[in-house]
Amino acid sequence: MSNYLEQTLTCADCGKGFSFSERDQEFYREKGFEPPKRCKDCRDAKKAQRGDAGGKGNR
Repeated sequence: MSNYLEQTLTCADCGKGFSFSERDQEFYREKGFEPPKRCKDCRDAKKAQRGDAGGKGNR
């Protein structure tokens, strides 16, 4: 049983609220990550701006 409740976080870029689900919170905790600061749309836009290949790298 999870000890997390779904949260609504505010995007640092656009200011919109976005869901941080119980499952996502557990994943972030297991990986040692800080909670996300951007909504999915802004994260995707930032990745596209950087030319990020989704963490797959260029081999």
